[in-house]
Formats: sequence, structure tokens, C-alpha cells
Amino acid sequence: MTQQTQPIVIQALANLPEIHEGHDLAALISERARAVTWPDGGIGLRDGDIICVASKVVAKAEGRTRPAENRAAAIRAETVDMVAELPGDDASAIVRTATGLVLAAAGVDASNTAAGTVVLLPTDPDASAARLRTELHRRTGLTRVGILISDTMGRPWRLGQTDTAIGVAGVVPLRDETGCLDRDGNLLQVTAAAIADELAAAGDLTRTKSSGHAVVIVRGVGAHVSPDDGPGARALVRPIEEDLFHTGADAAYAAGLTAAVSSRRTIRAFTDEPVDPDLIVAAVSDAITAPSPHHTTPWRFLRIADPGLRRKLLDAMRAQWEADLAQIDGFTAESIQKRTKRGDVLRQAPALILPFLDFAAATHNYPDERRRGFERDLFMMSGGAAVQNLLVGLSSRGLGSAWISATVFCPETVREVLNLPKTYQPYGAVAAGHPAESAKQRPSKKVADYLRVM
Repeated sequence: MTQQTQPIVIQALANLPEIHEGHDLAALISERARAVTWPDGGIGLRDGDIICVASKVVAKAEGRTRPAENRAAAIRAETVDMVAELPGDDASAIVRTATGLVLAAAGVDASNTAAGTVVLLPTDPDASAARLRTELHRRTGLTRVGILISDTMGRPWRLGQTDTAIGVAGVVPLRDETGCLDRDGNLLQVTAAAIADELAAAGDLTRTKSSGHAVVIVRGVGAHVSPDDGPGARALVRPIEEDLFHTGADAAYAAGLTAAVSSRRTIRAFTDEPVDPDLIVAAVSDAITAPSPHHTTPWRFLRIADPGLRRKLLDAMRAQWEADLAQIDGFTAESIQKRTKRGDVLRQAPALILPFLDFAAATHNYPDERRRGFERDLFMMSGGAAVQNLLVGLSSRGLGSAWISATVFCPETVREVLNLPKTYQPYGAVAAGHPAESAKQRPSKKVADYLRVM
């Protein structure tokens, strides 16, 4: 681990002209750096110096200026992914760019540029830094000068802005101390100093937005200068799969809504971990938001928490099932055993929820059987919507579930064991719990096979 033992001196480079497309930044910087006088009496650049260049002058030299009226279009063009936004306010949108930077308005800025224009970030800041470093070495004869291209950014959960390295060449961007020991002998687990960002922020201390000091030289940090261009500022971009906050609240909420239904899977194997009853209450609260005919509320849910009652109910249901399979279908004892074993998930699941439809005072009593049948079908569809809401609600809270049809085939048995009114129509049984393993990927289907446009 490198220790900083010498003073760090920061000098702003004065008298740079207004930069326009085609300007030779390396020539301008090297010429003016020759006149810099240092506290130790030295003059000009030395090997080990690091030059911090504001991204704006690099972008201007590369022709990245646009008319201000095209700012919104420029922000959209520079955006790869929207992280967070306020509707109608492109300037405050937090976006991800092609280089992985996450910042406001894709870095498209209207400050320190001619009236009626905005400046974009350099297309490839690391490549820009490498070109500038190569040309400065050629012009100065030095071989170990580092280049940082910096831009001002805000920070999540912090007020104010600071300069950050968006392009790096010849500077070690990260000092990883993982596996080292601190002064007390503790093993460091995730310590990595963002050297390039720290240097960019330090350089910004010598200038203000109105100072015109777009280039700063940092001396005394030669230990961080590398012999080659190095990995660049891209090494500072956290991989999106490791980013806990890669989307903003609005985007995350929208993504959650989109994935809520499609991510639900049927789960039949659960851990022994008990299910928090409050999670079931929350899922049922989702279930009862389902649409229903005539502004009724026909759904009822029973959570069978008594183990003895569960066993009694499932035993009675299995007896009815076995009788139907033997007496009506003519199955053998072996075949019956295989079929009824499918219901074991209802015995083994940590939680059992029984949905019902209560037809009492809900359906319209039409005088003809035809419309009474349609009315019943309508309510049955409402029951399906409520069960789907329940399953999605359980899934969104980290619980797995399986909707088993068993109770539909023995309604009288269910009502008798549970002492329910005849108006209660069983709507299957839902086994729920914490999944014992991840659900398998669902095979993709072609929407065109199910959707017709007429």
C-alpha cells in the first residue's frame, strides 16, 4: 500500500484561450505549462505530474457543441438508460450514458459556453485522455505524465457537486486495499480508494466556474502515475449487475409493476421457515382489489392455521377423491395412490389458504336459467381474478405458491368439514411458503399465437 509522504501541490494553468473545435489542446497546455513556477523553485512540467482537464474544453475541441434549442434531443441521444426523471424536465433527468456514467442530463451543459449553445461530454473520454497524454509526451519529452478529464457531478444522498474523473490515461484509477490489514490488524474486505476521482476533486479546489481555469496540474502524487495508459475511467464504473441502485425510484417501481405478473411461478417445494401471517394479510389485501360484477365483494379467504383442522379437511378431501377415482373412473389402487400424492403439497406447505366465492346476495336472480348461468360464469371469472391477485401478491413478497384445484371437486365435503354456508363456492386451495429453490425459467411463448387483431 503506497503511503503519501510528500506534499501535494496544485496549480491552475492560466491564460488558456476560449476553446473551439479544432484547437490543439496538447499544444496549448504544453506551451503554458512551461511557465508554471512551483514553490520549490521548479518551472514547468515534471514526470509524475498529473494534468486535470475540464471535460468541457476537451468536448469543445472535439466539436461537441450544439444549439441550445436542441438540448432535449441531445440528452435523449446521449442516454442509454433512464434512471430517474421528473416529467417534462429533461435537465434534471438522471441517465446512464454509453460510457456507463450516471449523471444529470447526460452531462449536456449550458454553462461556460457561448449563449445559445450547450456542450456534450466527449464521446470517449478515456480515448481523449490517451490521445492528449501521447501528444503531451511527444511535445514535452516526458514519459510519465498522467491525464484526468473531469466533469462536475452530484452525488446520491449528498448536497453539492464535486469533480469526478470521466477520462483517465496514465493514472491508476483505483487503489484496491482488499485483503490488507488496517492499523489494528483487521482484514479489509471492500476497501478501494477511487484515486482518479479524489485527484479530480482536489484539482477542482483551485478553480471556480467563473475562473476560466480549465486545466490544473497536480504534483506530489507520482506514485499513482502508471507507465502506460492503464484501464481508464471505465474501471471506476460499477458493473450494473453489482449496482444496488441502478434504477431510480420511479423506474424501479415501473419495472416492478411490469414484472409482477410475469415473474410469478408455481412453487411446490418449500423450506420449513414459517410464513409471517402479516404477509398473507397483505397478499389478501391485493386479492380483494380484483374486479367483480355489480360492485359486489364476493371473495372470501380462509387461512387454515390449525394443523388438526388442516389434516381433517385434507383427509376428508382425499377420501372423496379416492372414491371418485375408484368408483367412477375405475382406477387401480396403485394408480389412485400416485394421483392423490399430488395433493401432498397442501399437507407440507407452511401456509394453506382457501379461496371461496360467496354467492349470497351477490348474483342477480334472473327468472331464466340461461341468464342465471351467465351470471354465475361472470362471478366465477371474478374469483379467478382474485386468486391471481393473491398469487401475485404472495410472489411480490418473496413467497412461493401453488394453486391446487382440489376443493373445486368436493365442495360439499369442504363446506361440511369447515362448517361453511352452502353459498360458499370453493375456488381451489393455495399452498404458500418460502421457496426451497429458484423457479425454473418459463418457456417463452409467441404472443401472436394468442392475440388476434380484427
